[in-house]
Amino acid sequence: MRECLLSDVAVIDSGAGFPIVHQGSHDEAFPFLKVSDMNIVGNERLIKCWNNSVSEEVRAKLRAKAFPAGALIFPKIGAAIATNKKRQLTRPSCVDNNVMAVIPNAECLDSDYLYYMYLTKNLSDFASDSNPPSIRKSEVEQWKVKIPTLQEQRRIVDLLSRAEGIVRLRRESEKKAAELIPALFLDLFGDPATNPRGWPVRKVADFVSRFEGGKNIQAGSEGGSAYRILKVSAVTSGVYREEESKPAPDGYVPPDVHFVRAGDMLFSRANTVDLVGATAIVASTNGKTLLPDKLWRFVWAEPVELTYMHALFQSPHIRRELGKLSSGTSASMRNISQGKLFGLSLPVAPHAKQKEFSERAQGVHSIQSQQSAATAKARAAFDALLARQFGLTG
Repeated sequence: MRECLLSDVAVIDSGAGFPIVHQGSHDEAFPFLKVSDMNIVGNERLIKCWNNSVSEEVRAKLRAKAFPAGALIFPKIGAAIATNKKRQLTRPSCVDNNVMAVIPNAECLDSDYLYYMYLTKNLSDFASDSNPPSIRKSEVEQWKVKIPTLQEQRRIVDLLSRAEGIVRLRRESEKKAAELIPALFLDLFGDPATNPRGWPVRKVADFVSRFEGGKNIQAGSEGGSAYRILKVSAVTSGVYREEESKPAPDGYVPPDVHFVRAGDMLFSRANTVDLVGATAIVASTNGKTLLPDKLWRFVWAEPVELTYMHALFQSPHIRRELGKLSSGTSASMRNISQGKLFGLSLPVAPHAKQKEFSERAQGVHSIQSQQSAATAKARAAFDALLARQFGLTG
C-alpha cells in the first residue's frame, strides 16, 4: 500500500461563476452545478439532475474548465461545508466558484474508491476558522492518504457498493412506509385544499395558545457541554432526528423552557421556501437536547391528537400555504412570523375524528418504526464496514 499526499494521485481545482445570461436550462452540453444542486439528489452520491447548463461555445468563450465524469465535488465556502456533502459527476460538468472538485488520476486511483475514501473525512477538517469558513486548495492537496493497488481498490469498492445498495433499499422501503400516513389522512379527511368533508375552518390561534422557541447561540466545542442544540434539519424530513444537532457553548446553563420534551410537535419557522413550516413529533428524547430559535414547540389551547395535527400540517396544501406565509430577501432562508402563523386558516376535524385517525395510524407507525430501525441497522453496518476498510477501527 502506497502512502502519499492526495495531490500525488489527484488534481484539486475549483470552478468559476457563469453570468446568468450565459446559463441555459437543462439540455446544454455541460451541466453547471452550484452547491444547491448537491441537495437535489438527497442521499444519493451521483449528480443526475441540475438546474442549469452551459453550451460548449459559452464554456470555450469564458475559458471555463469542464470536470470529467467520476470527479468528486463538494462545497468549499460558508455553512454548506458543515453539511459534509460529497457528490460524484456522472458526465463532464462545469461548477461554480463555491464548489471544489477532485479529479483522480485513473492510472492509480479509482473514482469510486476516491468517493468512499472521502466519506471517512469531515470537510470541516479542511476548513479555515474564518467567518465564513472556507476550504483552501492547498489544505486538500496536503491530505495524507493510503492508496492500495487498483485491484484492491476495486475489491473494496465492490464490497462497499453492495453494502451501500442495501442501505439504499432500506431507505426506499422507509420512504414507502412514510407515504402510508398521508394516504390514510386523505382517505379519512379529504384534501385540505378543497375540504370535501366540510370540516370547520379555523385559525391556528383558535387551537394553539402559543409557540415556544429557543435561543440563537454559537456552537461550542465537541465534548465541552452536556447539552446539544437542534439544527433545523432535525425536522425537515417530517421525522424527528435528534442526532441533527450541534454542541451547546461550553459551560452553558439552559433555561428549562428550552429543553425538547417527549410529546412535543416542533415547527420549523425558518428554512428554504420548500422546507419552511416542516413539523415533526418528538417520540422520545435524551433530555439534554435544546430548541434553537428557528424551531418552535406547539403549545395547544385544547386537546388534540398529535398524529392528526402532524399529518394536517405536513399535507401538501398546508405546506404550500406555509410557504406563501414566509418572507425574506434570500431564496435560501425564509421566515414565518408568529402573527402570520396564528392567522392561517385550515380545516380542522373534531377531536373524536382526530382520535379515530390516531388509532388507525398506530399500526402504520409500527411498520414505520420497523423500517426506520432496519435502515439505521443497515447504515450502522455500512459505516462499520467503511471504517474497517480504511483502517479507522481496530
